[in-house]
Parts: sequence; structure tokens; C-alpha cells
Amino acid sequence: MKQFYILFDFDGVIADSFSVAFEVNKMVCPHLTENGYKKRFEGNINDWEKNDEKHTNKCRHNIDFFKEYVPRMKNSVTVVSGMKEILEELSKTYNLIIISSTITEPIKEFMNKYGLEKYFIEIIGNDIHTSKVEKIKMVFEKYNICSEMCVFVTDTLGDIREAKQVMVDSIAVSWGYHEKNTILSGGPLKIVDKTEDLIAVISDYFKFK
Repeated sequence: MKQFYILFDFDGVIADSFSVAFEVNKMVCPHLTENGYKKRFEGNINDWEKNDEKHTNKCRHNIDFFKEYVPRMKNSVTVVSGMKEILEELSKTYNLIIISSTITEPIKEFMNKYGLEKYFIEIIGNDIHTSKVEKIKMVFEKYNICSEMCVFVTDTLGDIREAKQVMVDSIAVSWGYHEKNTILSGGPLKIVDKTEDLIAVISDYFKFK
């Protein structure tokens, strides 16, 4: 029986989606810069308007992000190079769960397209809850586990901060939405630069649990 659980962020970690997501956000807010977009992920992306940046009168409030993003995701977003093999290997030892701010069904379609869904026991998207804190709590309750039995693999400072609220450690990857200096400010256990290094880092983390 698999004892431990790896919680995966989707966008940036598994799906190479930054440029497509940014393009859609520029449709909504033409003034948006790349740095401004990245800053939104320093907290929960759903709460970005609570930060300094606000909508302006140039923003198109009638554009539904997911309505525009999902077709582009299906056509243009690919799997991060090397991740399929890593997920396959990790799934042999651990329970894998996606916790994402993208809605669930398109993630499932993406995972099916690339033959990845079979490696995951669950996909929990933004339609299930907008807070990753609450989604992690759902995992605790459903699988009757505690924080020490999990680790969160993510690419953003906001995820690291949310995971800390429920005492879950994070392993960050440097190929996603946030640069290393931003990620470091959240205090992840480790930053991984190459997909092939994930297995050893995760194995080392659970070795003494």
C-alpha cells in the first residue's frame, strides 16, 4: 500500500502553460506586464485583486478567462519536457494528486491527451474550491492522512504560502511561473532545476518519515 502523497500543482509544473495563460490575461487587461502577471501568483491567484494591482478602465470585464484559456490550453499547451517519465516513476511508489487553480475537467482532458491521468488518484481544480488551503484539507480528510504524509510540488510562492498554512512542506521547481529568488522567499525545502532530480529529492524527503 502506498503510504505517502505528492500534491502537484498543474500549471508550470506539469503543463508548460505560462505563455498561453499570460496571453489570455493580456486580452482581459491589455496593460498587464509579464512581471505583473507573475506577481499575482505570490498569493492565491483568485485573490490577486487584493494586492496592489487593480483592474483599470482598459480591462475587458466581459471576457471569461477560462472560456478563452481552455481551447488554447487544449491546442497549444504541452507537457513540461521529461515530466511524463517522472510521473510514471513516482506513481509506482506514491499517491499523486493534482491541486490546481485551473478548473478540473480541462485538466483531465489534458492529462488524458498525454496519457498522464492514470498516474493520479485525484484531480482537484478551481471549480471544487478556490483555496488550495481548503483543497489540501479535503485531501487530509478524504484519505485520513496528516501533513507529514504529504509534500507539495509547485512553482509559485503563493502555493508555498498556502501549503504552509496547513503545515505541508513544499518542493519548488524552477521551470515554472516564478524565478528562484521569488520562490526562495517562501522557504521551500528545496528548489529543483531538472525534472530528473525530482525523484531523488522526493525520496530523500520521505526517507525518514
